[in-house]
Amino acid sequence: MNWFKKFSFSRLSEGLSKTREEVVGKINRLVTAKGTIDEDTLEQIEEILIAGDVGVDTALTIAEHIRERVQRDKYASVEELDNLIRDEMQMLIGGDEDPGANPFSVPRDKRPYVIMVVGVNGVGKTTSIGKLAHHYKNEAYNVIIGAADTYRAAANEQLEIWAQRAGVGIIQQAHGADPAAVAYDTVEAAKSRHSDVVIIDTAGRLHTRVNLMEELKKIKRVLQKRNPDLPHEVLLVVDGSTGQNAIQQARLFNEAVGITGLIVTKLDGTAKGGIVLAITRELNIPVRFIGVGEKLEDLQPFDRKIFVDALFQFEQEAQ
Repeated sequence: MNWFKKFSFSRLSEGLSKTREEVVGKINRLVTAKGTIDEDTLEQIEEILIAGDVGVDTALTIAEHIRERVQRDKYASVEELDNLIRDEMQMLIGGDEDPGANPFSVPRDKRPYVIMVVGVNGVGKTTSIGKLAHHYKNEAYNVIIGAADTYRAAANEQLEIWAQRAGVGIIQQAHGADPAAVAYDTVEAAKSRHSDVVIIDTAGRLHTRVNLMEELKKIKRVLQKRNPDLPHEVLLVVDGSTGQNAIQQARLFNEAVGITGLIVTKLDGTAKGGIVLAITRELNIPVRFIGVGEKLEDLQPFDRKIFVDALFQFEQEAQ
């Protein structure tokens, strides 16, 4: 059984409802009204996809493949078109390294497994850390959080609340402490406590971008002095509702610290869920988790097939 299916498909489908209406709904109404797919229809489909933030290149590629199909088969119904676009989206997102594998599995030879979480303020970074900790804890791992966002007044308090909700430990120091020192101390504490997973929070002051990026680089350097393999993961949290701005953030953080995966949050409150396609295709950085609500379980592992099935409400194929 695919591990990802342990999560609620209906909750994912509900969370993508605004994107589905903005993209799938508009395309279906367009084709139904015109009764055929001509060049004008294809151009309008491109515009709908672009408005849904799937990215210009992705939209043009999907439209071109539809064009080839229509020329070959002469006509495509709404149902046939849905299937075609769905298949194209799955292909363009890219393949899963190990479909169905437990995304929270931690190799025994990499413990404590260190995850550094980055992102600008306001994207849901602290919330995502709490939810990640919750999921790892549910997989019977001993988890510890490092509060290395030491300059934002409420950061430690918020993180401490999430640590309590998840039932995991937290390492924190005084306001204004060196973030790299907090990260290092967290790893040392994890080693002495035989913890399996370390999740390190970091600052997100993009308005002081140069200082922020240098701070993140320092955290990574200090961790690597302890172990060259650290951190094992660098996850960037982006707000799905910001659309194309999320791509620019990903570029900046990737240049600074090398992003290994993405957490795309707030997809339940936006019609711009197509950004998942754009960001993976343009930057070749995998989406690891998506947020579709406020509950602990609403941070879901990302599976391209289940994501696209939910977008098109093909529930019978995702169960």
